[in-house]
Amino acid sequence: MATGGADAVELRGALLRLRRETGLAVVFGGLVEPGRAQVRISELNGTTTAALSALAVSSGNGLGGKAVALARPCAVTDYSSSRRISHEYDVAVAAEGLRSVLAVPVVVRRRVRGVLYGALRSAQPLGDRTLAAAVAAARDVEQSLAVRDEAYGLLTAAGAQGAEGMAWERLREAHGALRALAPRVMDPALRAELLSVCGRLAASPGPARTAGSAQSGVRVRLTPRELDVLSCVAVGMTNAGAGERLGLRAETVKAYLRSAMRKLGAHTRLEAVVAARRAGLLP
Repeated sequence: MATGGADAVELRGALLRLRRETGLAVVFGGLVEPGRAQVRISELNGTTTAALSALAVSSGNGLGGKAVALARPCAVTDYSSSRRISHEYDVAVAAEGLRSVLAVPVVVRRRVRGVLYGALRSAQPLGDRTLAAAVAAARDVEQSLAVRDEAYGLLTAAGAQGAEGMAWERLREAHGALRALAPRVMDPALRAELLSVCGRLAASPGPARTAGSAQSGVRVRLTPRELDVLSCVAVGMTNAGAGERLGLRAETVKAYLRSAMRKLGAHTRLEAVVAARRAGLLP
């Protein structure tokens, strides 16, 4: 599956937030091109020319290339006169009138995936607050890309192996992981696909669902969050562990679990999991 478009959307949103929070005159950025050690500038906000659009920044060159090579934030107060960077891109930077510039790499699992830039048209220090905001914006993008990577990995594994080819405990772990990821995925198409795969995994005939054990004529309806919590409980998580995975307080997890148990007619966590499996809600 191609993820470049969705990744660019995350980058664009982070840049817009960065400019709004800091008042930077210009923000821009791009993603590392697949198979190449360079960033292609694709997202720009506040620019007055097309000088930076589609610019290819090679690793090690200029400010952004230095940030890529070192995998850490870099900044200069006066770009054109700085001795701390090389000057392959001076013409484009000067055409846009940029002086004070920072560059923050987006690093996912130790691999640089892109760069966020912020700039002023005057030569003045950007300050710790601005740098901290840029780093926070990059971290937001990193988290989103990591979640998407994990989601695609799980989808690929589930699709390649199929329910029949997966050991039941692995299938249940994959189901729980997918349900936990789905609410954190901002891409609606990917989120819908995650939930669709969850549904297929849950409907797979398994050891807990025999012809005689199905709840004949009874259709239990659980909310998405109740199912999320039960998925975590089904793989042995405590309320605290489920809360950490789902981004919920342990008390909230307990409330969802209690509601699910009531709907399923269960008196214990184990009974709830078994009943959910028999009802085709969990694999």
